[in-house]
Amino acid sequence: MSPTILLRPSRARWRRRVATAAASLLITTGLAAVAAPSALAVQPGRTTAYVTNFAGQAVSVVDTTTGATTASVPVSGYVQDVAVNAAGSTVYAATAYANTVAVIDTATDAVTATIPLAGIPVALTLNAAGTAVYVADTSAHAVEIVDTATNTVTATVPVPGNHEGIALDPSGATAYVTTFAPNALTVIDTPTATVTATVPMPATPFGVVVNPAGSAVYVATGGGATITKVDTATNTVTSSIAAANTTSVAISPDGATLYGGSPGNHGVYVVATATDTVTAFVGGLGNIQDVQIDSTGTTAYTTDPVSPSGDVPGFIYAIDTATNTVTTAAGVSGPRNLSLHTVPAPEITAVTPNSGPVAGGTTVTVTGTGLNGATAITFGGTPATNVSCTVTSCTATTPAHAANTVDVQITTPGGTSVTGSADQFTYVAPTADLAVTISDSADPVSQGAPLTYTTTVTDQGQDDATGTTATLTLSGAASTIASAAASQGTCAVAAPTVTCTLGALPDGASATVTVSVIPAATGTLTATATATATEDDPDPANSTASQSTTVITPPASDVAVDVTAQPHLGILVPYLTYTLTARNTGPAPLASATVTATLPPGATATNLPAGCTTASGTVTCTYGAIADGASASKTFRIPLHLLSLGFAHVTGTRTASAPADPNAANDSDTATCTVVTILLATCSG
Repeated sequence: MSPTILLRPSRARWRRRVATAAASLLITTGLAAVAAPSALAVQPGRTTAYVTNFAGQAVSVVDTTTGATTASVPVSGYVQDVAVNAAGSTVYAATAYANTVAVIDTATDAVTATIPLAGIPVALTLNAAGTAVYVADTSAHAVEIVDTATNTVTATVPVPGNHEGIALDPSGATAYVTTFAPNALTVIDTPTATVTATVPMPATPFGVVVNPAGSAVYVATGGGATITKVDTATNTVTSSIAAANTTSVAISPDGATLYGGSPGNHGVYVVATATDTVTAFVGGLGNIQDVQIDSTGTTAYTTDPVSPSGDVPGFIYAIDTATNTVTTAAGVSGPRNLSLHTVPAPEITAVTPNSGPVAGGTTVTVTGTGLNGATAITFGGTPATNVSCTVTSCTATTPAHAANTVDVQITTPGGTSVTGSADQFTYVAPTADLAVTISDSADPVSQGAPLTYTTTVTDQGQDDATGTTATLTLSGAASTIASAAASQGTCAVAAPTVTCTLGALPDGASATVTVSVIPAATGTLTATATATATEDDPDPANSTASQSTTVITPPASDVAVDVTAQPHLGILVPYLTYTLTARNTGPAPLASATVTATLPPGATATNLPAGCTTASGTVTCTYGAIADGASASKTFRIPLHLLSLGFAHVTGTRTASAPADPNAANDSDTATCTVVTILLATCSG
């Protein structure tokens, strides 16, 4: 038999997609043809197609996202059918004339084992667990069961006729084989490897598929004009669906929609399984050999060899099942049957925690689907570190980023996750809640008396404060800033404001600023203190505090001045003694006083006590604190000479005192001495 005998309309692949529940092609209302295919479109996830060729002795590996053939795996013989396991790790290719099943490692794109068969294989399928391959061997008129662990044929089930297609129910317990001569659907119990039923078909059967519920089998009876439906409970035909020249079939994961590839009509029939009626037709797809659906159910793929000899490139078409849009997924030489492995695009459903500092370093857990094999996790486009993923979750350490809400995206072999509200992470700028308190001492305070303001700045968290600055501004009654100091840092005075640079303030720490003030006028003096830092303050209201101080008129001290005199006569050293007395008549204690005495013309003062000085005919004496009702005296002498005759008047006057003197009437007094000779003088006052 020459190889050309096998180049008939595709019938193979309708099998295994049952276990993987390949999805829908398109669901529309009305029967409508679709325009010619457009350019390549990116599909959800990343799907790899393993494609057999009419003329080539190889399996083509096609990236349907880019349209590129990434590898061509040589095999012995002419490849009739191909199936990839659910993990995407192993491909099984049935080859005619070599009469084998070639086992291909997808990691290396190389044949790792060759399993000999009894005859010419035309179709194969793989159970969901990937533990067994079922091969329709047309020349041996049997189904051969291959153990994938040992890569050996472990059972052979005789099935008369020329085989076309094979499929498994979802449990893998039942296999269905289509044959012509006779036109039949043969039912095999796989655990016992025995035929349990044979269902006659109305025309030549080709492709076959079992719905996800395992309750119905659909057979592409392309030798006629229908798709034939068989009830698996009774193994009887229950419906014939008008779909001319259908040779391949596939069903959606939910079982609601059936797809039939028609090479004669160059398109795909869409059938609602609830009513077993055709609802749409996607045309313009050429001489379709196979139809397959990716595991996401979003894209259907068909093959059009164009030229069976392969001298003209053929095509793999992709059909968006939501929009019925057809695109050219790839150009392949003479494509026939294909098997799909789809790595779904990752999807993020939550990020925990969903906020952290701008410095990064937060360990987050990203949950979702299809996350295994992640090659990158980004936060606002910046790669995370310490990435570790399972299928449903990843952990990662956030990178540094400016304060903002950003999208977290994960890139896997299936693509990059689409952004949405569930993947958002908020970078929070450092915050330092600076709380300010201020107190005064004393209050009220007398005009001219010292006043101290003490400001305390406390970092109440949640982060350390840096670049901390405290300012204190005076307003109201006039005053003079005497000094300013801080417990850390430095202060500068630019009246009426004091600015202190405090620097770093750890979370929970405090710093104080002390400002000394001399009130210059009565009234109300207000000090307002404010603290700021480089970090944001979440509660700016407590960063400012004010303290008002009442400045009062100082209490009065009435100083009364008394001057007395006493002569001291004699031939040797005659002199007059004058005593200056400052009496505090109240009501307040006297802090200090100054009394100045004027001397008689030409007189000089001697024997001055402490606190008294003389200059230009005067004696000035200062007094310290004098209690209310008390007095203090200072005495000096005026020497007498032979010519010191006449009146000697000395007048003492208060020239200064604190607090203020409310009564000027008693601020001066005079004592007078009358000198007749140095041996005779009298004094009064």
